[in-house]
Amino acid sequence: MRCKTLTAAAVVMLMFTTGCSVFERVVYRPDINQGNYLTATDVAKIHAGMTKQQVAYTLGTSMIKDPFGSNIWYYIFRREPSHESVTQQTLTLTFNSSDILTHIDNKPMLESSSAHQ
Repeated sequence: MRCKTLTAAAVVMLMFTTGCSVFERVVYRPDINQGNYLTATDVAKIHAGMTKQQVAYTLGTSMIKDPFGSNIWYYIFRREPSHESVTQQTLTLTFNSSDILTHIDNKPMLESSSAHQ
């Protein structure tokens, strides 16, 4: 009788210690999206030589601007799907002193086939 009780206790303890990890996928976790949502089509609309006003009209206002000046704009989109790893897209735009777009840095590169829905 004592062996059955110990076995039952061991099974119950095992269920309690592994229960959270087993049922983690069952528990609803919403997708969390933060920042500037951009698609490859949006990014393709901008090019060097555009003014700040043209870029803002095309992409909207940036998430972050350079705190030591206003010549670098950061469009950041962070996506955390419910039970998957976090991904982040960063588009950095650099303007010259005349407010003309001079450099576009898109990390990781947005591809039209991987546009988020």
